[in-house]
Amino acid sequence: MMTAIEKRHEFVLFFDVENGNPNGDPDAGNLPRIDAETGHGLTTDVCLKRKIRNYVELVKEGQEGYEIYVTEGAVLNLQHRRAYEALDLKPQAKKLPKDVKKARELTNFMCQHFYDIRTFGAVMTTEVNCGQVRGPVQLNFARSIDPIVQQEITITRMAVTSEKDAEKKDREMGRKHIIPYALYRVEGYISAPLANKTGFSKADLELLWESLINLFEHDRSAARGKMASRRLFVFQHQSALGNAPAHVLFDSIVPERIDKAKPPRSFTDYEITVYRDRIPENIELLQLL
Repeated sequence: MMTAIEKRHEFVLFFDVENGNPNGDPDAGNLPRIDAETGHGLTTDVCLKRKIRNYVELVKEGQEGYEIYVTEGAVLNLQHRRAYEALDLKPQAKKLPKDVKKARELTNFMCQHFYDIRTFGAVMTTEVNCGQVRGPVQLNFARSIDPIVQQEITITRMAVTSEKDAEKKDREMGRKHIIPYALYRVEGYISAPLANKTGFSKADLELLWESLINLFEHDRSAARGKMASRRLFVFQHQSALGNAPAHVLFDSIVPERIDKAKPPRSFTDYEITVYRDRIPENIELLQLL
């Protein structure tokens, strides 16, 4: 059996982007997401969870208990039917079995087989109902430390799409949206009581830290530019319910631009200060990166 988590955790991850687009907004021509009031860049929790899923799928491919529920092109109802077939049950349209024990077994089957369900949770109440799971791991939106500058770069391709186009031109034009540089901060939470309900174990937790550290190492693309995880701070409580409010712990880590007279262009333009006097004695601070 996997060792259960006994303590609550929070974490702060810093990552940066250079000449890339960390999370384009399809409703804004795929421009980098931005807070319209402050000009700070945003990266959604969904985007970051996708990268964690991709990393786990890569390093744990084929291993039992580490399948990924939300994958590209997945048909979720087919995954739900696997649970019914494994437990020799017949699905009823949009309804769980009336037997509470059997309904719980269906949900437990999904948690045991899919890493992202027991980590982030899932709503599996579609045509083939496997219940709902509250995930122990949750992330906020990532936000840039300083306002970002969205740049639109014109690019050319020395080829055309069709024969008809070739009669008129010998190349095509396009656009690429980038941020010259930005440092982002994302905060996350891990609930021990919820982890015990879903089966999220200490081994799963170690895999989560590994995923955050290597979040961008196997997620390269021309659109995203140069991205890297820079610092990972973990707050470990001494109990399952926790010993201090999360916002108090988050406020103890303060990033600041060193030279405010010039725009940032690298991670060395920032200094991250940890105010340990703001952290209660019964909270252990771990720096994993």
